[in-house]
Amino acid sequence: MARGVAAKKSVRQAKPPYVLDEQVGFILRQVWQRHSAIFARDIGTNLTPTQWAALSKLAETGPCSQNQLGRLTAMDVATIKGVIDRLSARGLTETSQDPEDGRRLLVSLTRAGQQLAEKVAPNALAITRETLAPLDAKEREMLMALLNKLR
Repeated sequence: MARGVAAKKSVRQAKPPYVLDEQVGFILRQVWQRHSAIFARDIGTNLTPTQWAALSKLAETGPCSQNQLGRLTAMDVATIKGVIDRLSARGLTETSQDPEDGRRLLVSLTRAGQQLAEKVAPNALAITRETLAPLDAKEREMLMALLNKLR
């Protein structure tokens, strides 16, 4: 009888084949949650990470189609449409016909959108620094290189 209990104990103590805490997706999600909390606390305005991605990419590249903006910011069609609709409702983006292709609309920053992007950029850089703060300079460089390799 005692032998059967001991056998059951050793089975329970064996490491399971899948440990959630050791999985890359789970760890990335936890890191994203930490980053999102820092972002929400420190962005300094009422912007979501996806709205900031669209604003900052438009500030970087200038006007582009909504479809192209979605690709540049890794957002699907429905997500980028909702983001641009909300930014336009706030007067931060606008659409106009593409002079080279009248069937396509270009999304661009309004003056208010450009000013907000310039104002918020230092906060966004500080958010990145805080997210990476537990790492030393070499580790930060290595992490960014590895993450870029994975995408």
